[in-house]
Amino acid sequence: MKHRLFYLLNTAQHRVYKYADQHAEHDLGVTITQMGALFIINENEGCLLKELASILQLNNSALTGLANRLEQNGLIKRKPCPDDGRASRLYLTKLGKSKVELAIPLTRNLNQAIQNDFNEEELKTIVKFLHHLIQNF
Repeated sequence: MKHRLFYLLNTAQHRVYKYADQHAEHDLGVTITQMGALFIINENEGCLLKELASILQLNNSALTGLANRLEQNGLIKRKPCPDDGRASRLYLTKLGKSKVELAIPLTRNLNQAIQNDFNEEELKTIVKFLHHLIQNF
């Protein structure tokens, strides 16, 4: 157990997520999960709730709560899917679009903070490692 990679990954993920969540709530008034959902809806305007769940890797009940909060906060609108009356399509409101615009520099700054102490070669190795984990687990 020389490197304890699982422990280090778990601890790093938790700390980065907490740091990002605090900044998102402070700067934008949304959680990091809500911000992620807004980014996805912005890129996939009119996506289905189940598509958002798949991308965010959330179960249906967690996604329903997330969508309800986004809608209650005036960030998204749900419209019935013309192809399936049981399904909803998601659209950003004007406020939701403004949050996405405000979130772009925040995410840029977060990514920069993560990269600060690494040179380009080290970053390539980190990215390769992370892609390896994503593809193999």
